[in-house]
Order: sequence, then C-alpha cells, then structure tokens
Amino acid sequence: MTTTDTEDGGTREGFFKRLRARLNKPDSWLSYDLGKLFRGRAIDGAVLEELETRLLTADVGVEATNEILEALAQRVHRKELDDVDALVDALKNAIFEILDPCAKPLDISASRKPFVLLVVGVNGSGKTTTIGKLAQRLHDEGKSVVLAAGDTFRAAAIEQLGIWADRTGAAMVAQQAGADPAAVVFDALQSARSRGTQVLIADTAGRLQNQSHLMDELKKVKRVIQRVDPSAPHEVLLVLDANQGQNALAQAREFNEAVGVTGLALTKLDGTAKGGIVVAIARQLRLPIRFIGIGEGSGDFGVFDARAFAEALVEGAERTA
Repeated sequence: MTTTDTEDGGTREGFFKRLRARLNKPDSWLSYDLGKLFRGRAIDGAVLEELETRLLTADVGVEATNEILEALAQRVHRKELDDVDALVDALKNAIFEILDPCAKPLDISASRKPFVLLVVGVNGSGKTTTIGKLAQRLHDEGKSVVLAAGDTFRAAAIEQLGIWADRTGAAMVAQQAGADPAAVVFDALQSARSRGTQVLIADTAGRLQNQSHLMDELKKVKRVIQRVDPSAPHEVLLVLDANQGQNALAQAREFNEAVGVTGLALTKLDGTAKGGIVVAIARQLRLPIRFIGIGEGSGDFGVFDARAFAEALVEGAERTA
C-alpha cells in the first residue's frame, strides 16, 4: 500500500494549489514574468539563450538545463514552437520528463513488520518535522507507528519528537540525551516487533556530509538494525532543505554513498526562489523523490507529483490567476 492510496483529491488539489502559489513568488527566478518576457517575440535562439539563463539561475543545473534546451531547440528548428504559450507548455513537458522517473511514492509493504524507515540529513534540514508529518499521514491511514528518538545529541530533538508522538498517537522509544543512538534504535525496533507495530520511523542526529565520524555512526545504526532484521532498513529517507541549492546535491551524493539512500524528502520549498534544484537532483541522482514540504503546517507536506510540480515551477502568477 502506498502513501497515496488514501489521499483524497481535494487534499491533493489544495496542496498543489499552495505549492504553485509558494513557488511563484515575485522573486522566483524561473517563472516570474516568464510569459510577459517572451510574449510577442519570435521563438528563436535569442529566446532560448535567455531561457537558459533563467534555468541556470533557478538552480536547475547545467546537465538538466542542457537536456531541456536541446529538446526545445529541436522543436524550434522544426517550427513547432511559434508562440510563448507553446514554449511554456514545451518547457513544462521537458521538466516533467526529467522529474517523472523519480516520482515514486513510498510503498510501505505489509509483509515487512515493522517496516523500518531510517531518516537522515544535515542539521536544520527539517528531519524531525518531516518525521512528525509522516507519522501523521500514517496515523490517518490507520497504521500503527513507533518513533525512535535516535537524535540523542540534542535534548530538544527528543522533546520535539515526543510532541509529534503525542499529537499523532505514535509510541516513542527514547533514552536520555547523549545515549548511544544505535542502542536507542535497537530498543525501538525490538519494541515495535513485540507490539506488532506496522511502521518504525527512526530519527537520527543531523550531521554534515563531510563529518566522517558522524557518518560512521550512521553506518553503525544501520548495521545494528540489520542484526535484528537483515532486510532493514526498508527505506533510508534523506531529508534535503531546498534552500541549500546545489549544496543539496553534494549532501545527497555523500549520504547515498555512506548509507544507501532509497528516497528523498525535499523541504522548505516555500522559502526558496530557486525551486529548480528539484530538477537538478532528479537529473543527476535519479533517486526516488517521495515527499515535498512547502511550509510548517501538517497540510504543507505531500507526495511528490512530477506533473503538478513542473506546472507549479513554470507557470507564472499571471497564468494561474
């Protein structure tokens, strides 16, 4: 069962309406005034050069920008793009084609009990909040959840996770600040198994991808999990802050090399004018994008939809009024 099975159309429509509004702020490097900029002009090489600048400045990245422009240039050569509306539609489709292979919802298999989800990321990426929102989604789907407070470096992280546990009805396993994170996660997994819990979500301390001793600790957590269940963790979810831009790519590469990332959650898209980083990540890493976050509210967290995201990224406010 995927996390989209119980998501009703109204909720999704509201989420993507907010996504569109928050990506299309006045300082959006890609979409702002895009239609007005090119309206009335012949779609030619000069227009494509200006569009290239927009894409690169929006953090779409060199590889994805080249792929998009190559596709558009071929259509311009065939005289298929004769006005700005056709160009914008072609741009949306080109971005969608890059994103679509990565739009893979998290599939929580009922055969894995508990389904173990290890959440990793750098400091300040929004890991604990993402865990809380995910726990809320799972609770709403009728799934039982145990939260493991594996971020033992910060007492505040344990407290924050406890608040989410109370709010979502999840059980929580925690020890005092400074405890061995691997021991906390081990205890939580044993507890989840004895309870017959469906999902275990393990928090971990935020760490920079170049802190080798902390990355080694993360590997230890994974090894300890596998002593209890060799097939686990069933998902290693990397939480990335979209405001980090190209640095998010470096983070993803390092975490993937260290612990084998199987899915991404991109947060804080409401705080960036460069939403194109999602395209760059999809093009270069080709990792599944599970969720995106566009704010602090529980409703500001949703399953990634490639078509809706491409439309939100490209369509300026004047086209969505």
